[in-house]
Amino acid sequence: MHEQAVRCHHGTVNPERRDSTVPRRPTLLGPVAVDGFVGGADPAQRIEAAHTTAQALLRHARSGNDEVTARLVALTDVHGLDAVATLWADRPAHSLPGVLWRLYALRAGIHRDPCGLARVFDVGRRRAPVAEAIAGVADPPGQDEVRALADAVLTGAFAGDLAVALERAGAFCRVLATGWAVLADDEADDGQAGALTRRAAGLLRTAGQLEEAATRWRTGTLQ
Repeated sequence: MHEQAVRCHHGTVNPERRDSTVPRRPTLLGPVAVDGFVGGADPAQRIEAAHTTAQALLRHARSGNDEVTARLVALTDVHGLDAVATLWADRPAHSLPGVLWRLYALRAGIHRDPCGLARVFDVGRRRAPVAEAIAGVADPPGQDEVRALADAVLTGAFAGDLAVALERAGAFCRVLATGWAVLADDEADDGQAGALTRRAAGLLRTAGQLEEAATRWRTGTLQ
């Protein structure tokens, strides 16, 4: 039994959908602003706006201005996930806005429960040493270390090598998935074990999506 790993509450990280528990705050891209930006609610125009804004943010961040990069990383801290979700959340994982949304959502999930996720990571890393090495979380992986990883990955996405950032995020998801799978095996309650297993499966799917996006970025096909 992994007693240390289950001492904290297990946070839920699901970068594939919007978390309804995230408090709504004034956003940069609320529905009215988006309608004005794209000229209405036409789906095709919203899709174009999602890709245009994602590409513009990456270009802006790569200007070399560290202050700009820090503001982009902290975008959802000030305005909530709705700031990016309005345009990006429904885009597929193999698209630039879709994968940036997943990075923002992953970071938000880590910041909501760094203690719980650090403990799950600690369980998983013993079974997934290669993924642990790619993720690059400091040892031992405490709540400060996983928060630092979340911030470093998003900073790297904007200011460094996006493919490397995506691979680190994918590896982190793989270690978490392994940890939840191990905890599911140890869980006596069938309902809870099933929930942990589904969580592990969802993170494995996200890991694969992030890694595929990294390959697409390197080949110039992530748009």
